[in-house]
Amino acid sequence: MLEIDALTTRYGAISALRDVSVRVDAGEAVGLIGPNGAGKTTLLGSVAGLLTPTAGSVALEGRAVTGWAPDAMLRAGLALVPERRRLFTNLTVVENLRVGGITVARAERDRLLEEMTELFPVLADKWTTAAGYLSGGEAQQLAIARALMSDPKILLMDEPSLGLAPTLVDLVFGLIERLRSEGRTLLVVEQNATRLLEVADRAYVLRSGEIVIEGNARELRERGDLFETFVSGSGGAP
Repeated sequence: MLEIDALTTRYGAISALRDVSVRVDAGEAVGLIGPNGAGKTTLLGSVAGLLTPTAGSVALEGRAVTGWAPDAMLRAGLALVPERRRLFTNLTVVENLRVGGITVARAERDRLLEEMTELFPVLADKWTTAAGYLSGGEAQQLAIARALMSDPKILLMDEPSLGLAPTLVDLVFGLIERLRSEGRTLLVVEQNATRLLEVADRAYVLRSGEIVIEGNARELRERGDLFETFVSGSGGAP
């Protein structure tokens, strides 16, 4: 579904990513973990078209999409749930969802709206509430639902549990597990590596802009040295 090959992205003289290669197969949930400043958000931005890589390539379903603009990536089937949600706070819940479904036909958008009410019942109770008045957990659910409104082939999620209370963290990881069980293709960035490895199929560990470990999620959970990679050398990009 998604193949990132030897991707390099720079911020001026700083190499935020260096020769990063990641593969996500259809129907697979892949985790991307690592310390602050490792380059995780930079990688998602480089794939989603928010940043322009300086070297390497990105392919979606075998089609070269390196450097495509965000709207082109969305129409190609890749949606991003950004860090800290970035909702349209002055728009209502349903208006945010309709914006998310701007690339699909009206009939399909109506079907997806109904699907979102089933997947996120709390949103159905807040349909006409401005997004700026939602709680953190409600806002995160809306951010995920808004991305799903484009009916993406692959969903990228950037720190979906960030800043949430423990019970809401459970809710978010429950949603990730449900999406995975329904056959969605996911690439998820998370600081909460332990929880992510419980719901992912495979994972990559980034440190200082480079992949330092990759493998089966269950096997990574059992590695005693996994979290040693989080301790030093993390002075790169977000």
